[in-house]
Amino acid sequence: MTSTFPNISISTERLVLRPLDEDDVPALAAMMNDEQVAAWTHVPQPFTEADAATWIGDHAPAERTAGRGLDLAVTEFLTQRLVGLIQLTKTNWHVRSTELSYIVAPWARGEGYASEAALATAQWLFGDQKFERVELRTAADNTASQQVAQKIGCISEGVLRGACMARARTDDGVWTDVRTDFIVWSLLPEDLEGATGQLTDADGFTTFTDWN
Repeated sequence: MTSTFPNISISTERLVLRPLDEDDVPALAAMMNDEQVAAWTHVPQPFTEADAATWIGDHAPAERTAGRGLDLAVTEFLTQRLVGLIQLTKTNWHVRSTELSYIVAPWARGEGYASEAALATAQWLFGDQKFERVELRTAADNTASQQVAQKIGCISEGVLRGACMARARTDDGVWTDVRTDFIVWSLLPEDLEGATGQLTDADGFTTFTDWN
């Protein structure tokens, strides 16, 4: 029998991570049409509200039911505004491992939301779900995503040369594929010790431009 993730919500000091719902369609479409999100993900461009509705109504539930992964909306606790997305993919229930990725909407960058959401997800995976490994892959030029991995305590394991297809605009404005390297990161339960403290400073959560 295939193992699956439960339909859950995870709360932090500032965020609520919950299943996507139909009310998220406009904000999800707007977030996925951002230039930087388009550059580092494989979502179709342009990303329409119909695409968002299909993701929410079909793709995300199918991934969870099949045991392959989990999509969580990242929302602000006070405003309930959608500020990002956490994805778990390539889940191996025998090894108890999964790959984690994150996207932050352009209207919510610079607040440390990716680090906060990713750390909370990892804590839930290692605690409630008894996972033993979380893997992240960041494009070699995606320094913001690499900062997030470092902030939550990930260890860089090496480089997969030429394994990533990013996107860039040509002079005439057309998106084109650009091959680059993947940096592979891992997070084990023991790596989380002290990670929470590293996320905070005297003024609260450390800010930097994190988005994908």
